[in-house]
Amino acid sequence: MGMYFNPSNQGFKKAINDEIYIDKSGLLNILNNKLFIERNCISVSHARRFGKSQAAEMIDAYYSRGCDSKEIFSDLEISKSSDFEKHLNKYNVIHLDISSFADYYKEKLVSKIIELIYNELKTEYPEIMDLDNPFATILNQVYQISKISFVIIIDEWDCVIRNFSDKPEMVHEYLLFLHSVFKSRESKEFLALGYITGILPIKKIEDESALNNFLEYTMIDSEEFTTYFGFTETEVDTLCKRFNMNKDSVKEWYNGYLINEEHMYNPDSVYMAVTRKKLEAYWKNTSAFGTINKFITMNFDGLKEDVTRMLAGEKIFVNTKTFQNDLSLIESKDEVLTALIHLGYLGYDKNEKSAYIPNYEIKEAYQSALSKGKWNEISKSISRCEELLYSTIHGEAKKVAELIELSHETYTSILKYSDENALSCVITMAYFTAPAYYNVIREFPSGKGFADIVMIPRVDSGDKPAMIIELKWDKDADAAIKQIKEKRYAGNLKGYGKEVLLVGVSYDKENKKHECVIEKVDIV
Repeated sequence: MGMYFNPSNQGFKKAINDEIYIDKSGLLNILNNKLFIERNCISVSHARRFGKSQAAEMIDAYYSRGCDSKEIFSDLEISKSSDFEKHLNKYNVIHLDISSFADYYKEKLVSKIIELIYNELKTEYPEIMDLDNPFATILNQVYQISKISFVIIIDEWDCVIRNFSDKPEMVHEYLLFLHSVFKSRESKEFLALGYITGILPIKKIEDESALNNFLEYTMIDSEEFTTYFGFTETEVDTLCKRFNMNKDSVKEWYNGYLINEEHMYNPDSVYMAVTRKKLEAYWKNTSAFGTINKFITMNFDGLKEDVTRMLAGEKIFVNTKTFQNDLSLIESKDEVLTALIHLGYLGYDKNEKSAYIPNYEIKEAYQSALSKGKWNEISKSISRCEELLYSTIHGEAKKVAELIELSHETYTSILKYSDENALSCVITMAYFTAPAYYNVIREFPSGKGFADIVMIPRVDSGDKPAMIIELKWDKDADAAIKQIKEKRYAGNLKGYGKEVLLVGVSYDKENKKHECVIEKVDIV
């Protein structure tokens, strides 16, 4: 048992003994089916805090000869497999977290990794070759001596590619090392399974073929791996019941990643929310949200408009195929949006080929990024959203009209069009913070038609009233209120309190003025 060679199962033990543990051991069934086949190298690229490292510790615990893990897996899904004991603790495992080496050793990274692994190998196999021999040859000699195949796990493999793009010689040496481990002639003999994790998909580097034999699973397409990274809706529903949390609120804050038609939640944020019993933007405290501002303020035609529309709840078509899997080589709007998808700052609908803001936590991250960036006018507008919301709740129609007018001035200059769709987008942006308390639904089916915007308060929203907002272009606000009543839009809001606010908003295109009328009515 060593630090890098045949590690223990202590990391996984801590995970399953935690207050929250979701059984993801079914992943091992998939990996067992990849052992010893021609394409036995797997790359999982997902956003930070999506459970990649915990999965790697589970793989250690299952395959490593450095521990006995039968008991800790005995109640998990993998134990039901007919192959459970066939592969349990039967392999020589090497596990590296490259991020823990890269910044410290820099140019000496590869030589230091080889030295540390070699020293541990030498302890168990003292007869192996000297360190000056090729690393793959040494691993193959260990295999020839022991007849035990290797499972090699590399966590954060891509940090060298991401962080040292200005040092091509270092990157080249690192890729040669990976080639020897995963694709050399010797590795075909000793390698049972290769498993690497990172943030970005594998970058295609000219004249380099170190990783072109990997099967890739990403935030865009994870296939059978999807449910093993992140929390599913069923898993989160169970946690909400256990910790007495409102599942609709948790969904609004942390759901929204649609991967292979599965709705996935950010697991780290859900963990923090249910254990602390508090809904907050936890992810921004652990991720580099400066990345958002860096990318969305790039000077690509249409980018600002598309980001604004996504912040207002719309989906935007994106061509993900042009992205070069390199954050230093962003050359178009589509590449910006694709990078943000892989980083977890946008969701992706594969069926519609569109990007969107997945949840309120990410919305808050954009708000935080914009407050420190170049989009001062949008940041100022968002800062007025809470005032607008409470002015609406208190029936201050004149104040509401003034704040919406300020919002309209901000966003129509970006959206470059003026019509009722633009007004709907403006209103949604004006109430940017409302999803913290409400389920905000555009084009809500109600009564005899569709209400423009309906805000349904969640049970933990502090007794806020339901709202119906009807928009009118070049008509007065009274006409909006009249339409709400005539078409009985409030009829579908029974059960959401005793009263509902009817909010009519109009825009006079000629005078560029807004009017608001607010009425409070009983729900019958």
